[in-house]
Amino acid sequence: MRRRDGGFTLLEVLIALAIVGALLGITVGGLRVALAAWQRGEDRSEAQQHARGVAVSLARTVGGAYPYQARLQAAGAQAILFRGTASRLELVTQSPPFPFEVPIAFTAVVVGLEESGEHRGLVIRQRALPNWDPFEQAVVVLHDPTVTRLELKYLDEAGSWQDEWKAEAAGALPRAVRITLVTGTSDRPVTLGPITVSLRVGTR
Repeated sequence: MRRRDGGFTLLEVLIALAIVGALLGITVGGLRVALAAWQRGEDRSEAQQHARGVAVSLARTVGGAYPYQARLQAAGAQAILFRGTASRLELVTQSPPFPFEVPIAFTAVVVGLEESGEHRGLVIRQRALPNWDPFEQAVVVLHDPTVTRLELKYLDEAGSWQDEWKAEAAGALPRAVRITLVTGTSDRPVTLGPITVSLRVGTR
């Protein structure tokens, strides 16, 4: 009998290639899943860093709130310029979000979440004082469309959190303001907070 020559048959080569191809497919699929997870983690980390930066800026501005008394209108009564709702805050601060070219002692600031119009998202406006209608005439200095929710609470003298605060009625600033921010998309929201900022106490 003739001795069989050494080597692989065509069928054996095809089976080996199929096995190698399957292993490569599994490896590539695993790499794609790992890269997608890493990208999602990076995106979430960036969103958290961004939200933290916005919250720190807000806390700095709110923490510099001052019980500034003035008349919003020429015929109006003099009162402390501080009004807050669950998603909007008007105040006078010594720490403006964006400093002016020249030193300004007091700045009127409006912080709010707008859901319609030209600016959607978090909008911060400011205007130097003294001025008539400082809140209505304030200029936009920050527009962040990634902020989807802004929640504000105000601490009263009794230690209870309120949804609204009018300094002209209360006769003073709240003891603190609590800020909660939500940024990102609807399928991947990032909630930061709540951050509690203490204000000047006992000034009327």
